[in-house]
Amino acid sequence: MINREWHLLSRPVGWPKPEDFALVETGIPQPGEGQVLVRNEYLSVDPYMRGRMSAAKSYAAPYELGRPMQGGAVGEVVASEADGFAVGDHVLHFGGWREYAAVNGSSAVRVDPAAAPLPAYLGVLGMTGLTAYAGLLRTASFKEGDAVFVSGAAGAVGGQVGQIARLKGASRVIGSAGSDEKVRLLTEEYGFDAAFNYKSGPVAEQLRAAAPDGIDVYFDNVGGEHLEAAIGSLNLGGRIAICGMISVYNNTEPAPGPKNLARLIQTRGRIEGFLVGDHYDLQPEFVREVGAWVRSGELKYRETFVEGIENTLEAFLGVLRGDNTGKMIVKL
Repeated sequence: MINREWHLLSRPVGWPKPEDFALVETGIPQPGEGQVLVRNEYLSVDPYMRGRMSAAKSYAAPYELGRPMQGGAVGEVVASEADGFAVGDHVLHFGGWREYAAVNGSSAVRVDPAAAPLPAYLGVLGMTGLTAYAGLLRTASFKEGDAVFVSGAAGAVGGQVGQIARLKGASRVIGSAGSDEKVRLLTEEYGFDAAFNYKSGPVAEQLRAAAPDGIDVYFDNVGGEHLEAAIGSLNLGGRIAICGMISVYNNTEPAPGPKNLARLIQTRGRIEGFLVGDHYDLQPEFVREVGAWVRSGELKYRETFVEGIENTLEAFLGVLRGDNTGKMIVKL
């Protein structure tokens, strides 16, 4: 009985390289008191994981070298030493990047595969979905009638942000993405009013054309040129929620900041970063409201699947490259 798990061997400099990682064979762990043994069925790979590969102090502890990495996963309980969990239950937990995980019952959440497909608990009804919900409604203080711009809008978080804004009464929703195919997805399936391919020209020019009356909210997944362009189009009292800055995650030198920050003075604009972990109090409201939209078909979502534990690293690198449409998920 073999368990395969991904270990970080060295801390990447710039873009992660295959030699920074190893897929290691170990024995299947046994659950201790208060733990459950989970056979993982789906793993999540997310941009924030790049930061955990660095030793720099951050909001999450760095991955330990020579130890299995962690990430979101859903799977079936195959042994239980924890009250409230039985063999055959399905749980959401953070013992990903491996086939079997012994996890504390206190950190596992039972999920119902009859209520929603298991992968949905890693995306639209999971951490990425709550990130979109909390970032837009609480951090960016969205209100009906706002014009909203979302970067990385074809990703798991961005696509949901734009749709929630539309369902909540935005006057206009604009998104940026990295291909013409993703742009069509945003306008034809997700209901964005306008979208553009950021590779087709300067972001500031394309944003002004898509939002000639400016924007009230910018949800930032990208940083860099996108953030500067959003500041340039911000209306009076505009708000910017910083969720991620994937454009600079692999930089080896500090990225320069926006050159037009002074514009926040005349617009009385606000920029605020946030972490989803600070907003778990919204979870019941989020599941109730977004779950209803998913069931009714009002909120649509996409998932990109990569098969096999051996392809987990390539799936992660694909997220950094923007290969995914919607949530990137590894199916074991």
